[in-house]
Amino acid sequence: MKKVLIASLLALAASAWAQGPANVEVKDPWVRATVAQQKATGAFMQLTAKTDTRLVEVKSPVAGVVELHEMVMDKDVMKMRAITTGLSLPAGKAVELKPGSYHVMLMDLKGPVKAGDVVPVTLVFESQGGQRESLEVKATARPLGPAMGAAPAAADHGKHKH
Repeated sequence: MKKVLIASLLALAASAWAQGPANVEVKDPWVRATVAQQKATGAFMQLTAKTDTRLVEVKSPVAGVVELHEMVMDKDVMKMRAITTGLSLPAGKAVELKPGSYHVMLMDLKGPVKAGDVVPVTLVFESQGGQRESLEVKATARPLGPAMGAAPAAADHGKHKH
């Protein structure tokens, strides 16, 4: 009887987990490793929602401040700004958070992020009906290298005021 009860509970838990928060698939989450004294870095990933959804909040225990940002050209100058209204995730369309575009800024870091570290990042999604659900992803820190390019204004973000 215990085995049947345990099997039933496991099946129920697996079913609930399989539905997942906000029906969003996350691919290739990663964080850029930092250098000594660096107080900010970026997190990147690809998000695909099954139904129209918004990414409305991002959290991480490794940073004092976590914001969703975008980089835009303004009269031949690349500028970074926080997105306070959330990021739309149209149904079935992959939205990439990548260097030079939409990304997550981890600021006021509580310590260095070394290559190979696993950084927990909690994504908060909101459905069209206003229901919010959270999903924690594990982003692996990648080293800064020639193929990676420069961190998105990470050095300037240590001085960023909120």
